[in-house]
Amino acid sequence: MTRLILASSSATRAALLRAAGLDFEARPAAVDEAALKAAAQAESMPPADAAILLAEAKAERIARREPEALVIGADQLLVCEERWFDKPEDVTAAREQLRALRGRTHTLFTAMVAWRHGRRVWQHVARPRLTMRDFSDAFLERYLAAEGEAVTYSVGAYRLEGLGIQLFREVEGEHSGILGLPLLPLLGFLRQHGALEG
Repeated sequence: MTRLILASSSATRAALLRAAGLDFEARPAAVDEAALKAAAQAESMPPADAAILLAEAKAERIARREPEALVIGADQLLVCEERWFDKPEDVTAAREQLRALRGRTHTLFTAMVAWRHGRRVWQHVARPRLTMRDFSDAFLERYLAAEGEAVTYSVGAYRLEGLGIQLFREVEGEHSGILGLPLLPLLGFLRQHGALEG
């Protein structure tokens, strides 16, 4: 079987792979995501291409040291009405972000890139669309109090697998893609490359 490495520090992505029965190593990739995003925006790069750029930077970083392994990098951009959002720095920033997203539809550009033998061998971008309901300020405060610092762990300031589901009116797309690692296309790719039995 091909050795598989997830180039990510995300506990959620690792949990998704474990739940799907995959044998892998998780290795965080140290890349300057803020600088890459800023450069992508300065160049007017489409969000899907920017997400691939970020995912590839992570995969390549680890793959350069592990050329025989199949290395998966992943990243996610949240875009609402052409505005790009980052992970909120604190609960105050999460409050402002959720107010900006309230009652609107946003897209999560969720990219995955695989590297092996010194080159990119696969890429995929999922585009889940999520519509927040017009929740009250009182609900928002209860939500923030309940979630605490967890709102800073994701780009959307929500965990769809938890209380965050109550923020939404409609969700379109594969659940794992919303969580940051679209499993169905990834599993298909892994079967083709000997990292998963078919």
